[in-house]
Amino acid sequence: MIRLSVPFRQALARLVLPLLIAASFGLMLLGKADTVIAERARVALADFLVPVYDVLSRPVGAVQDAIEAVRGIADIHAENARLREENARLRRWHDVAMALEAENLALRAVLNAPAEPTPGFITTRVVADTGTSYARSVLLSTGPRHAVRKGQVALDENGLVGRVSEVGSRSARILLVTDINSRIPVQIERTGHRAILAGTNGPAPRLQHWAEGSQPQPGDRVVTSSQAGALPAGLPVGTVRQGHGGVLEVELAADMNRLTFVRLHDFGLSGILPPEQVARPEPRRRPGS
Repeated sequence: MIRLSVPFRQALARLVLPLLIAASFGLMLLGKADTVIAERARVALADFLVPVYDVLSRPVGAVQDAIEAVRGIADIHAENARLREENARLRRWHDVAMALEAENLALRAVLNAPAEPTPGFITTRVVADTGTSYARSVLLSTGPRHAVRKGQVALDENGLVGRVSEVGSRSARILLVTDINSRIPVQIERTGHRAILAGTNGPAPRLQHWAEGSQPQPGDRVVTSSQAGALPAGLPVGTVRQGHGGVLEVELAADMNRLTFVRLHDFGLSGILPPEQVARPEPRRRPGS
């Protein structure tokens, strides 16, 4: 075993921090100089780490499920009562939906209108939350054979999560709607007025760029807009709320803190909305406060 002298080890320790800082600046400059090489390196690293993340995430997920199961035992009776009431209510709505479906089919037959195609989707597992203070994204394990492409829409069981920003041979990365680089065209369901959902790296993105005289109100439901062909219309996003300083935010329908599985939908749209179209969605609009 090689034994190093104390002065040598002290000198080596003093050199470690400057070397790491120099290496960090070097990587930053390389990424700015050639973004294609940087993206390829990042995707290759993600492909390499996905199996490791997948193995590590399974016991963590099992422990979390066990904790949630123990917590749920205390409320099981109240939950059963609530579920029975909800089941009865859903049965009534099911009858209404069946009647409306029959009426809709009859009207389509009269009008000779074609039925809307059902979009294809695949379900993938979130293996790592790679979000930091400066970015919000998650890493998916897609397997060697998949049909994932950039711009596909990601949803959980409740609503919009984000869109695919990078695709590798075994992995894909989703840029979440909470990321500061995310800009999503949306509309207020109550009024139909359009706006832009802008990520802030916080839990609640903000509403911006609505038309003059059509300010959203707290409690309004927000859905996606088909503006510029970036997203299909009507996907659930969340509910408007008033944040600090009167800023209008959106409380997301998706549970961003517990993303385990997401659905990647292929709506056959044009993909990611270009930044120049997002910045000003319509003429004569002013930014939201």
